[in-house]
Amino acid sequence: MFQTIANIFRIPELRSKILFTIGMLLLFRMGTHVTIPGINSLIVSGITADSSEGFLGMVDLFAGGALLKFSIFALGIMPYISSSIIMQLVMVLIPSLQKMQKEGEEGRKKIQQYTKYGTLILCAIQSLAVIQLANSYSTGAGNNGAARYPGLINPSVEGYFLPIAMLSITTGTVLLIWLGEQITERGIGNGISLIIFAGIIGRMPEALIAMFTSDTSDALSILILIIIFIVLISLTVILTQGVRRVPLNYGKQMVGRKMVQARSQSIPFKVNSANVMPIIFASSLILFPQTIVQWLSSKGGQWAGWAVIMDYFNPFSQIWYHALFYYVIYTSLIIFFAYFYTAIQFNPQELADNLKKYGGFIPGVRPGSQTKEMIEKILNRITLPGALFLAGLALAPYLIIKFLNLGSNTGGGTLVYTFGGTSLLIMVGVALETLKQIEAQLLMRNYEGFMKKTKIKGRV
Repeated sequence: MFQTIANIFRIPELRSKILFTIGMLLLFRMGTHVTIPGINSLIVSGITADSSEGFLGMVDLFAGGALLKFSIFALGIMPYISSSIIMQLVMVLIPSLQKMQKEGEEGRKKIQQYTKYGTLILCAIQSLAVIQLANSYSTGAGNNGAARYPGLINPSVEGYFLPIAMLSITTGTVLLIWLGEQITERGIGNGISLIIFAGIIGRMPEALIAMFTSDTSDALSILILIIIFIVLISLTVILTQGVRRVPLNYGKQMVGRKMVQARSQSIPFKVNSANVMPIIFASSLILFPQTIVQWLSSKGGQWAGWAVIMDYFNPFSQIWYHALFYYVIYTSLIIFFAYFYTAIQFNPQELADNLKKYGGFIPGVRPGSQTKEMIEKILNRITLPGALFLAGLALAPYLIIKFLNLGSNTGGGTLVYTFGGTSLLIMVGVALETLKQIEAQLLMRNYEGFMKKTKIKGRV
């Protein structure tokens, strides 16, 4: 391992790529501490971790903690991710966009441009929510009139705080998109993914402090939690790397004056082809009722029913059937979105037509409709266990923290979001992809990579 790391820095091109990537990520982390003009940075530093529960906690996770610091990077890269997802869904419904995507580089550039326009619109809308959050903290608006952090917004800028904050937050997101593109072009790995990765890693110290300082935690529980999280990381690697390979044969092809049998190939279908998207969709959807109920309870007074409704959406509820309701709904949503996103990603009819066009076929299956049915059958079979595995991975942190009683009432949200299924899948997926790119650079220059077992040894 140490020899491999030393080899990385012996290659000037690879060394410059890695140092450039690290520099860009450090710039991102520094930017998370630059507050919006008009926000009192001294008061921001006193905002407690319990503010990161619910929907805010998930957004703050992807922003690297910048949301509750009211930073210029408060929205992180999430508007761009949301715009990309919306564009993928729209392309399924609008044939002209599908045609544009198949036009090559120019078509992809146009779609990328539309995605960025959508990002600007989402930034403008979501920045209003950040501004409203700052107002509620500073003046108590929407929080039963009680200001949690009075003076958060400087009174001297209250008259024009809205346009300044909107411009600052939108510019911050645009800057992050640019940083991500620079990392992809001049650095190593996927820039957008690495920015999210750096944001999650940046939240870890806060989560660990919340765990160690919780009144209900003890040394044995913390040790058990760390061991279980290591196991979860191993399972995440298995889920990320799991592939079902469907063998393919091709007919003979004319090469020069001879008929040559084409080499057999295979179609790799990932067990978790939807990746982390089902968890993100499910989390957003299940947190939406919480956000609505919280808003209604702040407007509707002290009706006891609000607390009961909220408890049904609390995974740490002391009433077992309330917590069970949350787990069942969450699992069902993850399974649904796993099938939904897989259906968007794969078009069995198009794949079957392409195989028939180029003379490929699955052994024992006729080209055309039978191949399409076979691909659909395989996708349905591998998506269900993948979705169940994904749901188990997402629910495991809730169950572990509840069972060990590690900050269920105080820091539970911070722990779940930082070490939960979403975070683990992103961290493992990005780390593996980046390591693959580094290893490819090493092997290309005749150096040994990280995984020696993958190299073919011996001679014929």
